[in-house]
Amino acid sequence: MRSSLRMGAIATAATAALLLAGCSADAGGGESGPVELTYWAWAPNLEQVVEIWNEKNPDIQVTVNKQDGGDPAITKLLTAIKAGSGAPDMIQAEYQKLPTLVSADALADISDALDSDVAEGFPSAVWDSVTLGGDAVYAVPQDTGPMMAYYRTDILDQYGLSIPTTWDEYAETARALHAADPSKYLGTFSANDAGWFAGLAQQAGASWWSIDGDAWGVGIDEEPTQKVAEYWGELVEEGVIDNKPMYTPEWNAGLNDGTQVGWVSSVWGPGVLNGNAADTAGLWTAATIPAWDASEPTNGNWGGSSTAVTTQSKHPEQAAEFITWLNTDPEAIAALIETSGIYPADSEAAAAALTEPPAFFSGQADFYDIAAEAASAVQPFTYGPNVNVAYSAYNDEFAKAAEAKTADAFTKAVAEMQSITIDDLTKSGFTVK
Repeated sequence: MRSSLRMGAIATAATAALLLAGCSADAGGGESGPVELTYWAWAPNLEQVVEIWNEKNPDIQVTVNKQDGGDPAITKLLTAIKAGSGAPDMIQAEYQKLPTLVSADALADISDALDSDVAEGFPSAVWDSVTLGGDAVYAVPQDTGPMMAYYRTDILDQYGLSIPTTWDEYAETARALHAADPSKYLGTFSANDAGWFAGLAQQAGASWWSIDGDAWGVGIDEEPTQKVAEYWGELVEEGVIDNKPMYTPEWNAGLNDGTQVGWVSSVWGPGVLNGNAADTAGLWTAATIPAWDASEPTNGNWGGSSTAVTTQSKHPEQAAEFITWLNTDPEAIAALIETSGIYPADSEAAAAALTEPPAFFSGQADFYDIAAEAASAVQPFTYGPNVNVAYSAYNDEFAKAAEAKTADAFTKAVAEMQSITIDDLTKSGFTVK
């Protein structure tokens, strides 16, 4: 039976050997010329940022190998790890994919190659995502996606309504808006966006996986996620919130014609709005998402990725040096923002670089102040080695629930997600608590 991922460092002897090799690669081992590193990534225009590094570091040269996206890149890496060759030195990896990669011994523990103060620039919840709650470090955070909300305040003003600050207010505003104009909705429940729902559950205090020694725990079907599911299920059952998925032609049309009056989203939402509803610029207002408890606001995360060093890298120390620069150096951060449009995970670097609001929100000067507030409130959340299975179960089970339009169907979908996720872990050879 395959051994389970342990809490804390799981740096193998192979990883330690790689770090040693990285320290001695330029010390007379027969190699000449610069160290050549390969970086698999899909974020746009990363080559332009890497050019800055290459110009300043002739002894360590990095080549970006563009990938089709997060899932294809991870699949390719796992195939290379299983084959014993073909992996890059570094890979862009979404946070939820890290446990899968660590359990497959695909990522090096780079804790010994990082300066001790690297973690200080990142929110604790984000840093926990790359350490899996232990002493090992499997990546350096790059960007993050604190959840935010966007509202057509011109329409809310038309009906004498305000931006909701709590989920109770959100429900009341949704009811009042739909009563005033049955064609309009304050938002939609999207049954094909598991990451969106996971972020809402995270805000409510959920952590869908846990690690206890050698065993994985699954906590999807617990009070925080049940509360979120029941809340949205009741609104869908009442008919005051739409039940159609995001990112469809119908949803895009709703953003343009005002039938979708709000969007519970993420910090990267302005790019989507600008791409899908450019003519509505200036009509939207950004806000933190509604709180469950106004006295103790919390938040979840939807999106974001890290940069990791693979266990097949022959130069892990140099790779760790590059990924630290990429994700913490002010010049690199500014270039990432300009070329890739990310929201940096490094809080201080983000505050220093993001001095102007996104073009779509050019009239809202405090946009990034709100984003920083949202980022600081993100709660810890542990991902497991079979996120893909849990997310697929969400899509299947909540599609049925959204179609049924009953709160009971929504809570049953959570229970089914739990069962499917546990069954998969067990069949895959993991110890399950």
